[in-house]
Amino acid sequence: MAEGEEEAVSNKQVILKHYVAGYLKESDMEFKNTNIKLNVPEGSNIVVLKNLYLSCDPYMRTRMRKLEGSYIESFTPGEPITGYGVAKVLESGDSKFKKGDLVWGMTGWEEYSVATPTQHTLFKIHDKDVPLSYYTGILGMPGMTAYVGFYEVCSPKKGETVFVSAASGAVGQLVGQFAKMFGCYVVGSAGTKEKVDLLKSKFGFDEAFNYNEEQDLDAALKRYFPDGIDIYFENVGGKMLDAVLLNMKLHGRIAVCGMISQYNLENTEGVHNLFNLIVKRIRMEGFLVFDYYHLYPKYLEMIIPQIKAGSVVYVEDVAEGLENAPNALVGLFSGRNVGKQVVVVSRE
Repeated sequence: MAEGEEEAVSNKQVILKHYVAGYLKESDMEFKNTNIKLNVPEGSNIVVLKNLYLSCDPYMRTRMRKLEGSYIESFTPGEPITGYGVAKVLESGDSKFKKGDLVWGMTGWEEYSVATPTQHTLFKIHDKDVPLSYYTGILGMPGMTAYVGFYEVCSPKKGETVFVSAASGAVGQLVGQFAKMFGCYVVGSAGTKEKVDLLKSKFGFDEAFNYNEEQDLDAALKRYFPDGIDIYFENVGGKMLDAVLLNMKLHGRIAVCGMISQYNLENTEGVHNLFNLIVKRIRMEGFLVFDYYHLYPKYLEMIIPQIKAGSVVYVEDVAEGLENAPNALVGLFSGRNVGKQVVVVSRE
């Protein structure tokens, strides 16, 4: 090896084997060992990252099929999966980042990644008095999603009624807490008794119900919202959205964040009650968090003091080791996780 040349190190990766039809399985992913040099070529603006925490997010499933005209690109079969994560900068050719910095943003499902800060939207982590893993959740993309979805898209008013589906997940648990702090009446739905109990005891929801125990979602919503719903934070889609449309108030607002019930379906379910949008003058708006990252500093000013004071709580479901990442991702779609699903690659 020539003097000054960096020795390559082993880099374990999670690879997408092929485009996925139907329900995601662990066997749709595989592990690959490659070698990587941890140096930055002269004149390059790339950064070399050691990945610490990876985020499992439902939208990743949509990237496992061939997409056309989408807001995001498909994963490339044979290449590592990418997603949000927390990492340490090992070497940097970008003046905004230096060796030893901690960052969050888009990274690879691998031990080490090479990233371009502008392309991968890397944010430097300044406050280290909170758990680093929080930057995959409450202090990262899911937290921003809850913040802009509730405050910016839903335009809440004190005293309004709010319904959150998939309410114990990474985004839903925060939306419910934000709504309670704002002075709203909040009900959440989840898929197990454990999660329903968590919504009421930990996150302070006024009420919660297990959608798996409800034969008639319309009747369930009428039970909890006899006068109707002002705000629906949509994470599920399908039959849940159809039932909600029957129960919205005049001039209600629906923030469409995700539709996790549809991501594994080849033929998505139809929604039959859309005429209610007209009759009740409902505003239903989809949104992407990328459009609101300019508000991130404002969000941090609001949320970090609340985390430190304990007035906002956050629950994580932690999988240890990159080898458990495929299992953790698959588990999202059966509701196996309780709280934000995080994968620990390395703690240092």
